[in-house]
Amino acid sequence: MRVAVVGLGAMGSAVAYHLASGGAEVVGFDRYRPPHTLGSSHGESRIIREAYAEGAAYVPLVQRAYELWEALERASGQSLLRITGGLYLEAGGAMAARARASAEAYDIPYEVLSAAEVRSRFPTLRPGDEFEALYEQRAGVLLVERCVEAHLEQATRSGAELRFETPVEGWEAIDGGVRLTTADGEVEADALVLAAGPWNPSLAVGAGVSLVVERQVMHWFASRSAGSSGASGDDAPISIWEPAEGPHFYSLPDLGGWGPSAGLKVALHHGGEQTTPDDVSREVTAADIEAVREVAGRWMPEVSGEPLRSVVCMYTNTPDEDFLIDAHPDHEQVLVVSPCSGHGFKFAAAIGEAVAQRLLDGAPKIDLSPFRRDRPALSA
Repeated sequence: MRVAVVGLGAMGSAVAYHLASGGAEVVGFDRYRPPHTLGSSHGESRIIREAYAEGAAYVPLVQRAYELWEALERASGQSLLRITGGLYLEAGGAMAARARASAEAYDIPYEVLSAAEVRSRFPTLRPGDEFEALYEQRAGVLLVERCVEAHLEQATRSGAELRFETPVEGWEAIDGGVRLTTADGEVEADALVLAAGPWNPSLAVGAGVSLVVERQVMHWFASRSAGSSGASGDDAPISIWEPAEGPHFYSLPDLGGWGPSAGLKVALHHGGEQTTPDDVSREVTAADIEAVREVAGRWMPEVSGEPLRSVVCMYTNTPDEDFLIDAHPDHEQVLVVSPCSGHGFKFAAAIGEAVAQRLLDGAPKIDLSPFRRDRPALSA
């Protein structure tokens, strides 16, 4: 089987690798040279967590992702995953309760902490007494660019043909397959995987789901652990915050000598303006910086002053903020893969494997039906 993969960031690089290692003939396309800073698969680090507040349906997928990220570390010789522990902190919401429910459904270890216990145990975090927290021991950090590079390298070693700086201008279904129009001419394949992130809305025309691209800004602030050999456990967990009022936000610890560069990473989760990859403003403004300081700075004293650096990224959102992994309604040989609504990177290795299994074996080993295009939340 010959499969074309459009977009070679988090999802596309994983799909290309698992298809190629499974024996498919793979031709992959990216309009730039990944990993790059113009889409969604950049920004040094992403959270990985197992007790999943967004729904228990995600747990088997992320558990398999942990296994595959570790396997990719061994294959590539790269350090990709660091376990730091993780906190869900909420003030009157239901996030921690949902995370707890998914943890109990899958026997995932966790602890329930009061705000006072959080302040004592994690001195850089200062939640008010209105917060309660769930602590997950196995949460941690993935290094974004290293993960993408490793998947691309292993895909090439497995025989994939990867065409960088080659935009795909369009595609059409033909008997028994698809025909792509690229900047370098036409290419035919038996199947097509659209994994182009914020470019998917223009490529997946007729897919039956409204996809909205949202501008997001990530910031890094000086931290007291700067220059350390890396974050670990109780000293510096990842954290996800749901205040009683205002936007949700998250943080990743200073990675010190383990990550590409130092700094406490903090960002708001959702709330950015609607945009497109062609129109997004990539300039970080004073208002962008003040927005995160005003929210996160109340409970994280390190979020003060000017950030060390800031980067613009994009979410590609479905209406219910769950994933979309399904065939095009009119063309079974065309798969739209994971517009992830801002929480997908951690799953990329497992999504890549599952998509490859669907194409090569007829069905993935992990149930992807919660991410169908015709689920009630999208068809209402």
